[in-house]
Amino acid sequence: MRLLFELSGEHPTLPVAELECVGTVREHLPQVAVADCPDPQAARRLALTHAVMECLGSCSSAPEAIAGLLGDLALAPEGPFSVRVKKVEGSAPTASQPELERLMGSLIAGKVSLGRPQVEYRALVSGDRCFLGRLLCRIDKAPYSSRDPLRRPFFHPGVMLPRFARAVVNLTLLSPGETLFDPFCGTGGFLLEAELLGALAAGGDADPAMVTGSRLNLGNADLMRLDAGALPLCTASVDTVATDLPYGQSSWIRGRDLDRLTPRALREIGRVLRPGRRAVIVTHRDIRPSVPDTLAILQHHEQRVHRSLTRRYLVLERGGEKP
Repeated sequence: MRLLFELSGEHPTLPVAELECVGTVREHLPQVAVADCPDPQAARRLALTHAVMECLGSCSSAPEAIAGLLGDLALAPEGPFSVRVKKVEGSAPTASQPELERLMGSLIAGKVSLGRPQVEYRALVSGDRCFLGRLLCRIDKAPYSSRDPLRRPFFHPGVMLPRFARAVVNLTLLSPGETLFDPFCGTGGFLLEAELLGALAAGGDADPAMVTGSRLNLGNADLMRLDAGALPLCTASVDTVATDLPYGQSSWIRGRDLDRLTPRALREIGRVLRPGRRAVIVTHRDIRPSVPDTLAILQHHEQRVHRSLTRRYLVLERGGEKP
């Protein structure tokens, strides 16, 4: 099914990259994407998407083009309907949002109901294009707020917010029933999101306090104290990896030298990952020169968190034939 996505504007590239976990992206503009998705219900796992729609078509953002598209579609919903238009900041000048909503409402056969519509049509204007869709679902953000790190039994400063932790897990293309491994698990944020997706979560940390704390935050994850540079796992034994490399403030890292630990950890991640599968590494430094030949760099995203912290998201894939 071809779906239309209203994307978060919090980051220019991560929201559209996250869509790969549910389908094949066909077109994208700022805060808008179109993708072919075999299972529309799977889109509910997305974290950086606001709304998911059945894609009805696209055209120029000029009012006459929108009128022509609606004329071709000849929409006639069985029940009352509403129309909502969103214009992304920086879109080409055209009619105002209320004017476009009135135009569209007049060209759809049926009764308009703003309070209790059975069908909601949404138009997304981005650049000089307009995309029209029928709303399937809005992504509920409340569960992410309920998983605020401050509300967990164990907290440590600097952890990633749940929505971005979910986005990282989605970037690995993890499926229910598969295994996600995190060799620097910290408070267990990535492992928690993996469990909520129906996956098997496993990981560990060099700091015993983090391992103990993660056990308080997680349900069934398999946790252990470990050296990320010498993982106690068999070769090609995990489906995906998601991890946030340490910043080096911890005494457990200072004594081990972060510059030497990072390439060792990347080699081990490449060893334990199954061929053809992904690892997503989050770091505050550019570690691309340390990536071993066993891992191909697919994507690199940057996110400025504050003046002294820029997060880098590195999407890697292990070479070799898929099993």
